[in-house]
Amino acid sequence: MEKWKTLESKYIIRRPWLTARVDKVQLPNGVINPEHYVLEYPDWVNVIAITADGKYVLIRQYRHGLDKIEVELCAGVSEAGENPEEAARRELLEETGYAGGKWSLTMKICQNPSICNNYTYCFVARGVERVSAQHLDESEDIEVLLFSEEELLAMMRSGDMTQALMLAPLWKHFSDKCV
Repeated sequence: MEKWKTLESKYIIRRPWLTARVDKVQLPNGVINPEHYVLEYPDWVNVIAITADGKYVLIRQYRHGLDKIEVELCAGVSEAGENPEEAARRELLEETGYAGGKWSLTMKICQNPSICNNYTYCFVARGVERVSAQHLDESEDIEVLLFSEEELLAMMRSGDMTQALMLAPLWKHFSDKCV
């Protein structure tokens, strides 16, 4: 197995939330693909936040791509110069007002390595507590929710949660509890 060779690369769009390029690539067998598209994103983070009494801190917000209101983990973008845990702690505090606890990285995943160049770092934060109000960006409208383990598992099993980058670490979290 060999990597592809990039012969040319051209940016199509460079915006704060969308950067796309088209690469002309040569495969190891010599075939040239003149248009392989890549979406460039900064790394992302998400947090399975659990309070001292075992409640899961989730958020509900509108997702325009699906035109639906979704229940999700707290998540966001790693800012320039931030390591993933710093970004995750910042996002949890900003979106929910929760902080503290014992943190661990549970997995590092990629949404689609064929066309995307970033990773999502997934954390579990145990023993978080509410320490402040939310500090939302101008474009955010987020409701904070607390769920029991049973309620969260029911939502996951029923398909009420659909965000794959959040379901993957949640399923891992619950499967690890069974081992």
